[in-house]
Amino acid sequence: LSRISFTLDDLHYEYPREPVPTGWQSQDWLEHLVLEGGRALLPEGLPPKYRAVLDEEFTLIRQKNYACYFLTVHDIVAHARSLDPPILCQGRGSAANSAVCYVLGITSVDPAKHQLLFDRFISEERKEPPDIDIDFEHERREEVIQHIYGKYGRERAGLCATVIHYRPRSAIREVGKVMGLSEDVTGALAKTVWGSWGQSVDGGHAKEAGLDLSDPVLRKTLILARELIGMPRHLGQHVGGFILTERPLTETVPVGNGAMPERSFIEWDKDDIDALGILKVDILALGMLTCIRKCFDLISAHYGAHLTLATTPREDPRVYEMLCRGDSIGVFQVESRAQINMLPRLRPRTFYDLVIEVAIVRPGPIQGDMVHPYLRRRSGEEAVDYPSPAPPHDPAELKSILGRTLGVPIFQEQAMKIAIDAARFSPAEANELRKAMATFRSKGTIGKLEEKMVGRMVARGYDPEFARRCFDQIKGFGEYGFPESHAASFAHLVYVSSWLKKHYPAAFCTALLNSQPMGFYAPAQLVRDAREHGVEVRPPDVNYSEWDSTLEPTAPLPDR
Repeated sequence: LSRISFTLDDLHYEYPREPVPTGWQSQDWLEHLVLEGGRALLPEGLPPKYRAVLDEEFTLIRQKNYACYFLTVHDIVAHARSLDPPILCQGRGSAANSAVCYVLGITSVDPAKHQLLFDRFISEERKEPPDIDIDFEHERREEVIQHIYGKYGRERAGLCATVIHYRPRSAIREVGKVMGLSEDVTGALAKTVWGSWGQSVDGGHAKEAGLDLSDPVLRKTLILARELIGMPRHLGQHVGGFILTERPLTETVPVGNGAMPERSFIEWDKDDIDALGILKVDILALGMLTCIRKCFDLISAHYGAHLTLATTPREDPRVYEMLCRGDSIGVFQVESRAQINMLPRLRPRTFYDLVIEVAIVRPGPIQGDMVHPYLRRRSGEEAVDYPSPAPPHDPAELKSILGRTLGVPIFQEQAMKIAIDAARFSPAEANELRKAMATFRSKGTIGKLEEKMVGRMVARGYDPEFARRCFDQIKGFGEYGFPESHAASFAHLVYVSSWLKKHYPAAFCTALLNSQPMGFYAPAQLVRDAREHGVEVRPPDVNYSEWDSTLEPTAPLPDR
């Protein structure tokens, strides 16, 4: 062993250079494309303040040597939009914090307008690489995936793996099978675990299932099942996380064939590739993008209006009036019963209200008891105030963080800033907290930081109840919560789908039907809702109907 000098640091990673033209350096080509995109976006010229933001991002991208990564993502998006017909797509997640991503057309939310944090995407303190998520039409995502395999070859492109862990239900079923329990007994016990994840399995679940705890086999089954929860079970294929390399993947990582034809995947998960600094781009599918693209096509064909995500009219009061009534069946992200109940209470009137609407009905704000205080303050029932530390600390240190949300933390970024400013977390501690919040169902990771954050806030004079609620919210984010940048990207689709429902209800319903399966509602419910909005719905006719639902003219078009 003493002769072995290999370490993981020896696994050097190189990003593909295909997107860089001959004669250009990757950083120079990226800056050229961004400035060209800026001129197309703002023909009158980029304001000095905006150019300064881009220069800051350029500096960090150069330091981290990430230019090829941005160019590769831009190349994938450009290919999707170059097809006939083009594939509708947009970036989301922490990439929406980047002005470079916005100007390149990767994301559709301007971070300068929404005060988003580039540091949450890339920062000097963070050792792991950035992560850009791109949503494509769900019916055409495979075209993009096969383009990537075709361009880079399966020897240089592969999907990331995910580690599937034992959950209470799967642990009960598999331990019960090994212990010789019947399917009836294991099934009854598994059904007592709430939700697909659950938290644990104990004697209470056995009593609830009507089982006899005095049975030694049953007791051993419960003990072993508890020990299995959280343990790795098997490797699965990531939903869309692509790894692309300059040299063959097999020089760095084991590679396997997916069950689906023409698919390869690497045998490492997200945490593994983060530790090695390997860059990943997520090629994801979103049904609403399919629906919106089909709706745009119908509107163009039948009404003569040519719309895109960028040209849909903004801040239409009639759209917000519709949402304030809870009239949102079929609308992206706000069609669930919880969201429909929230809309008349929150009463969105601006785009930023939609950002909050998307984020507030999530476990993070709910577990932290932030929802009702925010609604009371928004309606004027409760005064807006900002928690403050004891002297000699700055009493207004949280006002800049919580000002836009009326003194109530709603987003992951706010929870992080509170940890940094109010609990004096170091950059390393803040990064640990960010990773814990970003890990869906983080299985206890986030609880290790509780004493540190709450204790420090109380020591600096913050109200213990407020400190506890802040951390309860962070624990909720460990289950599922939205960063502001992600909520802003989704809010854009909320607004566009709402605008289409309000102004073109027939085309919107037709597009929804042609994009099934998706959303919360069955086709019959969507049709009933369209009829309630004055849409005439005709039955299928074997002589005239097409495979997809279509529009037929009935009367002169109303003024829109």
